[in-house]
Amino acid sequence: MTVVLGTLGMMSISGAQAAAHGVLLVANKAASTVGIVDPQSGEQIATIPEGGITGHELVASPDGKTVYVPIYGNSGVGKPGTDGSSIVVMDIASRKRTGNIDFGHGVRPHCAMFGPKDGMLYVSTEIDKSISIIDPRTLKIVGSIPTGQAESHMFAISPDGRRGYTANVGPGTISVLDMEKRKTLEVVPISSQIQRISISRDGREVFTSDQVKPRLAVVDTSTNKVKTWVPLPGAGYGSAPTLDGHWLVIAIPSANQVAIVDLDTMKVTHTVDVPAAPQEVLVRPDGRVAYVSCDASHKLAVIRIADWTVEKLIDAGPGSDGLAWAAAE
Repeated sequence: MTVVLGTLGMMSISGAQAAAHGVLLVANKAASTVGIVDPQSGEQIATIPEGGITGHELVASPDGKTVYVPIYGNSGVGKPGTDGSSIVVMDIASRKRTGNIDFGHGVRPHCAMFGPKDGMLYVSTEIDKSISIIDPRTLKIVGSIPTGQAESHMFAISPDGRRGYTANVGPGTISVLDMEKRKTLEVVPISSQIQRISISRDGREVFTSDQVKPRLAVVDTSTNKVKTWVPLPGAGYGSAPTLDGHWLVIAIPSANQVAIVDLDTMKVTHTVDVPAAPQEVLVRPDGRVAYVSCDASHKLAVIRIADWTVEKLIDAGPGSDGLAWAAAE
C-alpha cells in the first residue's frame, strides 16, 4: 500500500516513501493543524485542520492510514484554560477529519500511542488521572488504567506491552502501570516537577527530566528506583533512544540545544544547536535521523545520527510540537 496525499503531494511523497518508507506528521498546536512533511524534500506539503481546537500530540495508526489527535485545549499542563474532551480522527490520504472520539467531559487528553502487542489506542487523560483505552476499529472507549496521580501528561509503554510509565508533571512522580490488569503497581518519586518520559529499547530503563535541576533521571525498571542522574546543559524535555539503544536524544528548550546521552557511560557526549524551543524528538524508523520539533521557531530540525549534525531545517506551522511517523506498507 502507498499512502497517497492527493495530486499536489503525490509525486514527492512517492519518492519520499522509497527513501524513508513513510511520512512525518507534526502537531502545529498554535495553528490547530496537523502538518504532513515529505521526509525526502524536507517540506511540509499539506496541513489538515483540527477544527479550530488545539491538539499538542498525535499518533499514526500502524498501517499509516489514520492519525489520531487528542484535543488538549488552550492551556499548559496544570494551568487554567479549556479542558479538551475529544480525539479527532483524520484520514491521511484524503486529508480529512473522519471521526471523533468523545469522552463526554473535560479530560485534557494528551499523549497517544498504540499498544505494541494488543493494537489498542492508549491516551493519557489528565483530569481523570488515567490512561484511557480505545478500540481503534470502533472508536469506542473500552477501559481505563488509573495512574493514582494528577497531571499524568506523557507516558511510555514497554516493548512487550506489559508495563506503562506515566510522567506526572506537578507531583514529580512516575506511575508504574500493569497494562494487562489495568492497575497502578507503584508510584516512583523523582522531583518536585518533571517533564516528558521515554523508555530504552530493551525496556530496562525509563528516562524523565527534572524541571527543578538540569538533570535526567534514569529509572531501573527491575526495581522501579532512580539508579542514576545524568547532568544536562539545561532542563530536559522530549527524548527518544536511537535504534541501536546506545544513545538518548533529548531536547533542551532553555539552551536551544539537543543533548546526546551515551547510555553506556550515562554522560552527555554531544550537544547540537537547534532553533528556539525544541520540544519533541522522534527517531525515524530507519535509524538515520532524529526529528526535533522547535516550537517558537516553527521549525523541525533534522539531525543526522551518524555524526550529530543538523542535516536540514524544515518549515512547519506555528507551535510545532508533537511528532508521529506514518509508515507506508
